Amino acid sequence: MRPHHRWLATALLAATLTAQADERPLVTRHLALCLTPIAAGLAHPWGLVMLPDGRFLASERDGRLALIDDGRITRLAGLPEVSPRGQGGLLDLALHPDYGDGEHDWLYFTWSRPGPGGTATALSRARLGDGRLTDLEPLFVQDRFSTPGRHYGSRLAWRPDGTLLMSIGDRGVDPSRAQDGGDHAGSILRLTDTGGVPADNPFVDDPEVRDEIFSLGHRNPQGLIVAGDGTAWSTEHGPRTGDELNRLVPGANYGWPEVTLGRDYVTNLPLGRDSAPGMRDPVHAFSGRFAPSGLARVTGEGFAPWRGDLLAGGLRSETLLRLRLAGGAVVEREAILEGEIGRIRTVRQGRDGALYLLDDDPGGSLWRLSPAPPSAQGAPRCAD
Repeated sequence: MRPHHRWLATALLAATLTAQADERPLVTRHLALCLTPIAAGLAHPWGLVMLPDGRFLASERDGRLALIDDGRITRLAGLPEVSPRGQGGLLDLALHPDYGDGEHDWLYFTWSRPGPGGTATALSRARLGDGRLTDLEPLFVQDRFSTPGRHYGSRLAWRPDGTLLMSIGDRGVDPSRAQDGGDHAGSILRLTDTGGVPADNPFVDDPEVRDEIFSLGHRNPQGLIVAGDGTAWSTEHGPRTGDELNRLVPGANYGWPEVTLGRDYVTNLPLGRDSAPGMRDPVHAFSGRFAPSGLARVTGEGFAPWRGDLLAGGLRSETLLRLRLAGGAVVEREAILEGEIGRIRTVRQGRDGALYLLDDDPGGSLWRLSPAPPSAQGAPRCAD
C-alpha cells in the first residue's frame, strides 16, 4: 500500500471508530435506533440537502454555505450578501426535483435580503461549482421590506407537479399583515421552478390577493413538507404556546392573528378566538412551548413501523416528536429525542433512507438517526 493510501485508510478508520464511539442507542415504542454525530462546528445551521454523491450542503445563518464531505466542512463562495441580524441569514435549501440530470442541477435557497426599510424573504438558485456557487439567479423577493429581523418563515418543499411551496412569516411587528391578501407576509407561496406564478394558483383571478399566494393567515411556518400524494403539511410557531400542525389546502385561511390558541408573551392571556367561520383549524396543536422547526415524512423500509408518520423538530422544547395521523387527526404521539442534541432546527430523510437532523447552536452539528442493527441480547447496539 502506498504511504498516502495507508495514511488515508488509517484516517478513515480512526474517523469511523470515533463516530462509533459517539453513537448513542435509543429505544422507542416501535424501533431501536442509533443517533450518530456526522459533523460539528456549524454556525447556527438552518437548511440541509443531501447530494446524489452522499455529500451534504448545510446553510449557516451567518450567510455561509457548508459542504460536508465525510465529516469535513468546506465553505463555498458565490453567495449573495445576506442580512444575518436577528432570525435572518441564509435559511432553507432545496435541490431541484430533477437534480442530477445536468440541465436541472440547481440549488434553491431562501435568505433575508437587505433593502430599503429593512429586509425581505427572498429566493434564489445557483449551480454547484468547484468551491463556489455559479450562475446565481434571483427568483423571488417578497413585496415589502420591513423590520425587525424575524419571522421569515423560509421553508421550501416541492410538489409532485414541479411547483415549489415557500413559506413567509408575518415578519413580527404587525400580525394583521397575515390577513392582508395584498401582502406576501404570513403566507405560503406556490411558484414555478423559475420563480413565476403557476396559472392555476388559487388567487390568480382575485385582484385583492397576490397571485403567488397559496394559503394565508400564517404566523411563522418553519416546517414544510409535501407527501407523495401531493398533500402538503406545515408546522408554525404560535406566540406563546399555540404551535400548530396544518394540512395546507389551496386558498385556505389559517386564521392568524384572529384565530390562535397562543397567548400574549407579557400577560399570558389568550390572543384570539379558538375557531372562526371561513378559517381553517389546525390538525394538531402542540402542547407547551414546542417551537416547531423542521418537518419530515418517514418513508422507506428501514423505518417501516414509522412509514407515513411525521417527524417534527422543536427548538425551545429540544424535542423530536413523531406524529401518526389517521382520518385527518393525530392518533399517536411519541417523543423520540428530548434534549439529547439541543434545539432541533431541521429534520430531513436522506437519499440513503436515514434521518438527518441539524441542531441550532453557535457550534451546531449534523446528526444521523438510523435503525440499530439486531442484537443477540435483544438490547439495541450501535457498533459491532
